[in-house]
Amino acid sequence: MRGLYLSAVMLHVLAASAWIGAMVVLVAAVVPVLRRPEHRALAPRLLTDVAGRLRGVTWVALALLVVTGALQVLYRVGAPALAEPAFWSGWWGRLLAAKLAAVVCVLGLAAVHDFRIGPRAAQAMQASPDAPETLRLRRAAGWMGRVTLLLSLAALSLGVLLTRGLP
Repeated sequence: MRGLYLSAVMLHVLAASAWIGAMVVLVAAVVPVLRRPEHRALAPRLLTDVAGRLRGVTWVALALLVVTGALQVLYRVGAPALAEPAFWSGWWGRLLAAKLAAVVCVLGLAAVHDFRIGPRAAQAMQASPDAPETLRLRRAAGWMGRVTLLLSLAALSLGVLLTRGLP
């Protein structure tokens, strides 16, 4: 059982690295480069291609995070404790609840961004890059991405507190 737990921890860290790393690469490298005037004509297509390529990796990472996170909680706490109200009123239960809330928000925002707003923004950028609706969709996609990244970092921080304890 301990081997399964340690494997879950390793996969959880790897999946979190892939998920957050992909977002950081997009925000810190890909998007700034595509905003340069010399890349303006290629930006819609390149962003669509890069995001599409990363989408599969990130959704596999998110699925791994959910599964390995659940395994870790079950190993550390046990299913019976999760049903006890006293568990959720303790510091560990409250931190876990906060992390779960962040994860649910991340999953929801990522789904809306990746399957609704992002594709609509990409289509609008290719059809009419300077139209007001295109700019609105791009801003919405950008803000959703930033909020998703911040919530992901919050979930990461809460995960560290869950494993290392409160300072």
